[in-house]
Amino acid sequence: MASRNDDLKQKYRPTDKLDDQIDQELGDVSLDSLYGFDKPKEPGHEHVKGMRHGKVISIDAKNDEVFVDFGGKSQGIAVLSEFEAEPKVGDELEFSVERYDPAEGLLILTKKGAAAHNVTWENLEVGQIVEGIVTNVNKGGLEVTIKGMRAFMPSGQVDIFFQPDLTTLLNQKIKAEVTQFDPHAKNLIISRRNILEREKEEQKGKLMAEIAEGQVRRGTIRSVMDYGAFVDLGGMDGLLHVSEMTFRRGVKPGEIVKVGDVVDVKIVKFDRETGKLSLSLKQAGPNPWEHAAERYAVGAEITGR
Repeated sequence: MASRNDDLKQKYRPTDKLDDQIDQELGDVSLDSLYGFDKPKEPGHEHVKGMRHGKVISIDAKNDEVFVDFGGKSQGIAVLSEFEAEPKVGDELEFSVERYDPAEGLLILTKKGAAAHNVTWENLEVGQIVEGIVTNVNKGGLEVTIKGMRAFMPSGQVDIFFQPDLTTLLNQKIKAEVTQFDPHAKNLIISRRNILEREKEEQKGKLMAEIAEGQVRRGTIRSVMDYGAFVDLGGMDGLLHVSEMTFRRGVKPGEIVKVGDVVDVKIVKFDRETGKLSLSLKQAGPNPWEHAAERYAVGAEITGR
């Protein structure tokens, strides 16, 4: 297919000499760029959605607005109250672009991880973050009310880990991701697990850079097995083997810890390539054998179980 350069030259070709002169004058400059044909179009609704990295250039606390620059002539506006911590001018952050406002010439933004405002059946999208109140719990999951819309969250999408008692979330405000919807049937399916998994991946990246053998860290017991338990350290799970739970012998993991317990554990082994962690509960505390000789002298009579 002929280029725009060729088309224009063909249309306006009085003489070969003039054509040669045009080529000589233009050099490497194309007629497309000269007449602005290659300039990017103004962003429209069909092009702007997605995640973008921008810099905070202005904050208007009175009007609850944050202005963001994306380079060039592309700028956007976000709601200040969406930020967990108030941003500062110069901060570089991730934003979700909702749409382009041609009247203002600005991209309408949502802070990464924040729930969309004024969500309706008309502007719902798969992947959108929404916020609602858990209004009912049934065998299949949770019923959530979002801006007057009734949504359903399957039990497997409530958390990363199995939650035996979903009633703890009743009447709680939660954030979730839209996974499926039908405006005509008023059917809306959401997932809280998707958000938690992304947050955990972000935490894992930070933890991988900080963690080291010998550290004592606080974690939460996520599951208990016959051979030990798995502990969530805030982004990474580690194995707490039964042999590292206590100095006592012949005990079962369930006698020492239960799901939900907060424990301090020592990192005894860490494979940075695989991310596998071996943890110890007994090494995180005092060793009862360390001063045993002082407490139990040879020949002394003691009573024990």
